[in-house]
Amino acid sequence: MREFRYERAADPAAAVALLAAAPGGAFLAGGTNLVDLMKLGVATPDLLVDVRRLTSTEVDDLPDGGLRIGAAVPNADLAADRRVRERYPVLAQALLAGASGQLRNRATTGGNLLQRTRCGYFTDVTTPCNKRTPGSGCGALEGVHRNHAVLGQTLDGPGTCVATHPSDMAVALLALDAVVLVLGPGGERRVPLAELHRLPGEDPSRDTSLRHGELITAVDLPPLDLASRYRKARDRASYAFALVSVAAALRVEDGVVADVRLALGGVAHRPWRATAAEQALRGRPTTEEAFTAAADAELAAATPLRDNEFKVPLARNLVVRTLLDLVEASR
Repeated sequence: MREFRYERAADPAAAVALLAAAPGGAFLAGGTNLVDLMKLGVATPDLLVDVRRLTSTEVDDLPDGGLRIGAAVPNADLAADRRVRERYPVLAQALLAGASGQLRNRATTGGNLLQRTRCGYFTDVTTPCNKRTPGSGCGALEGVHRNHAVLGQTLDGPGTCVATHPSDMAVALLALDAVVLVLGPGGERRVPLAELHRLPGEDPSRDTSLRHGELITAVDLPPLDLASRYRKARDRASYAFALVSVAAALRVEDGVVADVRLALGGVAHRPWRATAAEQALRGRPTTEEAFTAAADAELAAATPLRDNEFKVPLARNLVVRTLLDLVEASR
């Protein structure tokens, strides 16, 4: 049994101050990921600062027509919110595709964004993992890696890591150009979701760009004037992480793509914005051939491993099918 200290701060600023003074501490919200990692011995914080009741549990309208989602909003409540279902269906669908109903009732918006990889080598302390123990190696590279990354990996050196980010919600938020509100020792700042998560680089132990002691307080969604949809391929019908997922938003004018946003899950160390595919699609006809060419443009950089080559055609097919469905729905 590892001992740790538990603190419940009076407000967000006090929570930030507590954690900033404890280099080995962590924030605790829903705990659906952190507590599991503590049980496994992967996470060993010496201080837990409970923030569950410190940030908002509300979804509020913004003056520009967008939404502000409190960091403590449970995933289940966010998926059920009428404004989310009607204005951001891609987000509601992504949330319902993730985890079980029980976990969605407990998991929070902020915690979902900060969940760590489910790579079996990361969660097994008897195996090498550069993310868990920098410099120890990557067991997945030559081991079991069917579910691992095909884009943005680090394949050699001390930063070798082929883990994938597990969040469905984060993929949808990336396609929605969400902005994360953060409170830290230096005050408040706004972090575009595209800049929140990191590729492994030379230090795969760092999942995000957040500084120690920074607390997610809310997520802002800008208005969306595109039709949107989330599609997820997985090994079983429920409660399974994505092999590949696609968050797509599309506006069609006169038979051509006027605007598009695409993000992929299950393929990289972070939610993956498909910018090459987006550029290839704008101004192009809404045909299967154009969608396939755009997907291939994005996936040209893929470097699949021995056992996950199937993810490349799977991602291509998911992108094409999701975009075709959006075109059909817009007619």
